[in-house]
Amino acid sequence: MDRLVSGLQEWLATALPGAKLPATRALVAQYGASPVTVQKALRVLAAQGKVESRPGVGTFVRAERTARAPDHGWQTAALGTPRHRSRQLSAALRTVPNEVIALHAGYPDRELLPERLVRAAFARAARGDAAVGRPPAAGLPELQAWFATELGDAMPPGLAPPAPNDVVVFPGSQSGLSTVFRALVGAGRPLVVESPTYWGAILAAEQVGVRLVPVPSGPAGPDPDELARAVEQSGARAFYAQPNFANPTGARWPDRSAERVLDLVRAHGAFLIEDDWAHDFGISATPFPLAARDDSGHVVHLRSLTKSVSPAVRVAGVVARGPARARILAAAQAESLYVSGLLQAVALDVVTQPAWRTHLRGLRRQLAARRDLLVDALRAHAPGAQLDAVPEGGLNLWVRLPDTTDLDRLVQDCETEGVVVAPGTEWFPAEPAGAHLRLNYSGPGPGAFPEGARALGRALARQPG
Repeated sequence: MDRLVSGLQEWLATALPGAKLPATRALVAQYGASPVTVQKALRVLAAQGKVESRPGVGTFVRAERTARAPDHGWQTAALGTPRHRSRQLSAALRTVPNEVIALHAGYPDRELLPERLVRAAFARAARGDAAVGRPPAAGLPELQAWFATELGDAMPPGLAPPAPNDVVVFPGSQSGLSTVFRALVGAGRPLVVESPTYWGAILAAEQVGVRLVPVPSGPAGPDPDELARAVEQSGARAFYAQPNFANPTGARWPDRSAERVLDLVRAHGAFLIEDDWAHDFGISATPFPLAARDDSGHVVHLRSLTKSVSPAVRVAGVVARGPARARILAAAQAESLYVSGLLQAVALDVVTQPAWRTHLRGLRRQLAARRDLLVDALRAHAPGAQLDAVPEGGLNLWVRLPDTTDLDRLVQDCETEGVVVAPGTEWFPAEPAGAHLRLNYSGPGPGAFPEGARALGRALARQPG
């Protein structure tokens, strides 16, 4: 079909507005395509606004409309001064051409996804009630039970596992973060966060109006003593963290640090908002959620399936106990009423298939190979990009650059050579503590990692001083 669309686009480039396109039968003969394929190609062109179909008459070249330039200046006064400056689109979300070496991406490559399971799940869900029904506000009961069981199975004997009703299903972790921040923290109130931390959490907090209190975090997570000082000085009653394979650093908290942090939030009557985004991406270590060590409701646990199942299946679950769960559900309903039942059914179908566990075992091996390939390439070709630690899981490497690095110029130099990297600035809630890059080893084309590292090495060599 691509050849047919391209051929018609060339024809349209020289055709006059209102000209009639060749009949379907003629296009079938010219391109050796089926009538169905021809109709699909015409729908693509119609969606692009290049042609219009007149039933019973034919398809015609659409005339371009010349419109006056609208004046939106009146909105300046109506909107007023923003509470905060809008951030640009994250580098992790950029779409780039296939020929580019993409080390910036925030999502796993398609070949790392359980594509066969996802397609089969969509087909089954489309035939079921989920395709036409309205799900409960908190989520499909079966999916709530799955999230609760996943966390409960990790809990040691003696602790009460969460119940299905403790779970609220969200359309992805970003929506979950915004809602939890709004429900448990609120505008103008302090939220302690690791620095660096997930850029999406920073964005969600800014949109809610939460006041961020950063605490430095390294390869072993935050220093519990620094965290205690931040909580005491700010009066914060919530701490957002990623104890397992943090984005961007890849840090995994040692058990002793995890216990000290839990003791701290309990002593201060505070919440720990645990973002377990990388639960399915362990490599040389298996993630152990902090929520599995607590049954008193201090830990609010967020787990997303979007990255591990499919970017098209934006589904996440929040496990919260007590009154906190009621507040989160109320805030969620105010924002989105409920999550698509079809997507929930697909997610549940995928993660309850026996082949899901098989996929995760294979994924661990694939991620290990990709991570090691990129680590070796950096050490060989870009020694100036320093790795403080090789992550035991997750999707990223966090590399530290010389303090004199002009990061904007470095990023542009890499891009000139066909390599897209993500500057580390957007992962800091305050001023960056040095020059960093976040490099994703789960993106497309791992065979190009050595060339990408060579380009980075050349860009670093061109830096002044």
